[in-house]
Amino acid sequence: MVRNDNSIETIQKTLDLAGQELRILHQISQSISSTLDLDQVLRQIVDLVIDVTHGDACLIYLLDESGDNLVLRASKNPHPKLIGKIAMKVGEGITGWVAREVQSVAIARHASKDSRFKLFHTLPEDKYEAFLSVPIVAPPTDKVIGVINVQHRKAHKHSDSERTLLSIIGHQVGGAIENARLYQETMLRSSQISTLAQVGQIIVSGRYLEEILQLIVNIIAKMMQARVCSIMLVDGQKNELVIKAAKASSEEYWQKPNLKIGNSLISRVVKEKAPLMVRDVTKQEGYQYPELASKEGIRSLLSVPMILKDHVIGVLNVYSADERSFSNEDLRLLSTVADQVSLAFENTKLNVAVQESQEALQTRKLVERAKSILQKQASLSEEEAYKRLQQQSMKTRRSMREIAEAVILSSEL
Repeated sequence: MVRNDNSIETIQKTLDLAGQELRILHQISQSISSTLDLDQVLRQIVDLVIDVTHGDACLIYLLDESGDNLVLRASKNPHPKLIGKIAMKVGEGITGWVAREVQSVAIARHASKDSRFKLFHTLPEDKYEAFLSVPIVAPPTDKVIGVINVQHRKAHKHSDSERTLLSIIGHQVGGAIENARLYQETMLRSSQISTLAQVGQIIVSGRYLEEILQLIVNIIAKMMQARVCSIMLVDGQKNELVIKAAKASSEEYWQKPNLKIGNSLISRVVKEKAPLMVRDVTKQEGYQYPELASKEGIRSLLSVPMILKDHVIGVLNVYSADERSFSNEDLRLLSTVADQVSLAFENTKLNVAVQESQEALQTRKLVERAKSILQKQASLSEEEAYKRLQQQSMKTRRSMREIAEAVILSSEL
């Protein structure tokens, strides 16, 4: 009789677990179909996990584009302001171990004392006793794309059903996350194409170079959600980088001294002819203005060279307000714009050269005409007529063209 009761109890638990699994699958299906916004998908997953596990906190980490770092992308209690700012290497901490080993971890008490635990001073995770962590995998290859962590403030023995349900969530939400990521990347790509088209239109608009550069930094700052964006050109005579256009929150950024090439962090871009990414400039050796960076509220830097005929003529810089891992798409976009700016710079130089050449030719024609007039009026030789024009130019401090035009006007009157 006892054996039958146990059997009934086991069957009932199995049915309950199956029912919960179906409910979870239904909720995940609803999340997938209701939105393609990644942040919203992640928030729905967090709510689902808390509902299933009754945990006090839930955190979702996703692998970045490089596949080397796990970045906090969603949470419920207590870290909403730290989204995107907390990252760890694969293999680092319990979370990194779960991602590397593709295995779940359940710790009932004293989670912070586990040898794999990594403490973040900004994350009060050591205040939580129990810790349950599962990998997020994406079909069809079951590749790990992130980790779900659930925490309890008090000691908590995770039941088999609890661990099973969270593992099911980890395996089922991978597709929803990847779809949302793909949609996000598609929208970003569309925005980038639009940005490049805008930059192209500005470059061929016939505006002055300074106006072109300023419009470009404004567009890039908006596109990349940058706190500061600047274009610096190389002054070859002084061996310095000079700010020519900037989108910044204060005038102090404009007023900072030119950067000596060789002594500054950004000058590495010039010397190495290669992009530079820095996660936190305030902690980077060689960065000369950490106080200004703090005042401007900037952290991460992406700087790319502007190369023309194998010579670096300047750099294009983007600074973010938060610590950020710039993606390959960010790098491609900025490099493409840098190439466009380099062409605009060369076209402007060519236009100026053509204009100067045309003006010189016109001046020469006017001087020749004025010489001819003086030769006839004053019976002068060609050389004497030219010297008279030259002397008058020096005496009055007016250009040869102005003197020639005056002679021509006088003869016509």
